[in-house]
Amino acid sequence: MRLLLCTLFLAFALPARAETALIAVATNFRPVVDTLTEGFEADTGHRIEVSAAATGKLAAQIVAGAPFDVFLAADAATPERLVTEGFADGDTRFTYAVGQLVLWSADPALDLGDPAVALRKARHVAIANPDIAPYGKAAMQSIVSMDLSDISGKLVTGENIGQAYALVASGAAELGFVAGSAVTDGKGKGWTVPADRHDPIRQDAVLLAHGEGNPAATAFLDYLRSDAAAKVIARFGYTTAP
Repeated sequence: MRLLLCTLFLAFALPARAETALIAVATNFRPVVDTLTEGFEADTGHRIEVSAAATGKLAAQIVAGAPFDVFLAADAATPERLVTEGFADGDTRFTYAVGQLVLWSADPALDLGDPAVALRKARHVAIANPDIAPYGKAAMQSIVSMDLSDISGKLVTGENIGQAYALVASGAAELGFVAGSAVTDGKGKGWTVPADRHDPIRQDAVLLAHGEGNPAATAFLDYLRSDAAAKVIARFGYTTAP
């Protein structure tokens, strides 16, 4: 009898038909999505598959017909453009996280008391590609706002913010502008770039045309706005939009 009751409970607790959604996610948010997916799949029975890359690269793939159901970008402008071009549902777009830009060194002894001085002393400074990665764009804006355009010859560019972090972690660059979410473990030395040095790094999510009618895709977007998801997002060094 007990076994029968458990079976009936599970039948009603899980969706009548579990589905799979393919999520396109900006590289900086991949670790968060991996954690969120565990809770989401346990709660709903749906499955999530993830493809991570720079926001601009993912957008190009979406336009080219990639079968993504949901897009978690590292900016707000790219999802907005996809909505305008008919590749996404504008009614579903929202800001799921606000990122922080951090000037970081793997060397905990590096003096970042004056970030401008440290940047000028460094031989190499890593950034993400500002043409396709919003964190790279924010890094360039910060460099200009700090009157440091003269360090442009020192810049080494990763395709995405994950590669920028790897360049610094490996020692290929003494300093780099990375996502705050990548350095929450306290390793190395970091300086959080003041928010007024660059445009807000609003990260928007949107349901893509391919995901319309996919219950796993819409359920994941709902879960992303839940209190449980907000706690995970905060744990990884992001804030959420009010």
